[in-house]
Amino acid sequence: MSKKRIVHYINQFFAGIGGEEKADIKPEVREGVVGPGMAINTAMKDDAEIVATIICGDSYFNENVEEAKATIIDMVKEYNPDLFIAGPAFNAGRYGVACGTIAKTVADELQIPVLSGMYIENPGADMFKKSIYITQTGDSAAAMRKAVPDMTALALKLIRGEEVGSPAEDKYIPRGIRKNYFAQERGSKRAVNMLLKKLKGEEFVTEYPMPDFDRVEPMPAVKDLAKAKIALVTSGGIVPKNNPDRIESSSASKYGEYDISSFDNLTEADHETAHGGYDPVYANIDPDRVLPVDVLRDLEKEGVIGELYKYFYTTVGNGTSVANSKAFAAEFAKKLVADGVQAVILTST
Repeated sequence: MSKKRIVHYINQFFAGIGGEEKADIKPEVREGVVGPGMAINTAMKDDAEIVATIICGDSYFNENVEEAKATIIDMVKEYNPDLFIAGPAFNAGRYGVACGTIAKTVADELQIPVLSGMYIENPGADMFKKSIYITQTGDSAAAMRKAVPDMTALALKLIRGEEVGSPAEDKYIPRGIRKNYFAQERGSKRAVNMLLKKLKGEEFVTEYPMPDFDRVEPMPAVKDLAKAKIALVTSGGIVPKNNPDRIESSSASKYGEYDISSFDNLTEADHETAHGGYDPVYANIDPDRVLPVDVLRDLEKEGVIGELYKYFYTTVGNGTSVANSKAFAAEFAKKLVADGVQAVILTST
């Protein structure tokens, strides 16, 4: 029996082309295996093989989605594959979004099985887990050794047309799909058994996990605004002109700290938005629409607030992972507290 054919999608980093400085490369196709595809190919043994690898820069894909999808679909068609694999992307946000986007597009347009692999907090996982199978991986490429066997096992099921089991069985991120099945014990007995284990402090697995929301207790109100030092923080992507720190337009891996002590208002000559998730025209014409430096300066002059903090902190919320967002805030919050900031105005888009 001939081997099943697989087309593999990876980014510029895993192709060995380069990092951020090469993230703008356009889609290209190479015959056979490249990078992590070697481990996937080996694990497939005689069942399947990667016949082509498609490579695309993360920045190019996310900034030119429609063009990238059209080009890559044409490339995939040339090889008539039985399966399309994207990644694994681990916790790389833009890579995860690209993997999810192109995998769903392939599934929708070519009607073949698709598969990806991501860390649970990758924004691509949250965006596409209901549309495609995404094997759950660790948060970095250091977890490749475990990711490949898990992805391969599920890939083989998809290729063979076998029934996919539960997320726990086949190690993919839950898709929110519920199926009826016959259990050996009735529900009341299972519920009592779980309760007894809980009371004893023993480990148990719920059959209906509830969402875990991160709740933040509100701080007390500022007692005297007229004496308070106020800081501006934004997820709307406002940055100095030409984005000096190259904050990504989507799935940001960094934030910026910029001095506004010499500005009474922001203009299109000195600031702009790096955000790729909304129409930037009005924010670029008047960046104060997203980061209201002009209003805070007026309040400062009127004595309504004590002073506007000399730095503002900025990133983009577009696809940025919860883990990255928390890490950014934890880092610059220490600076704000150390400098005596008493309140923060957080703006979005």
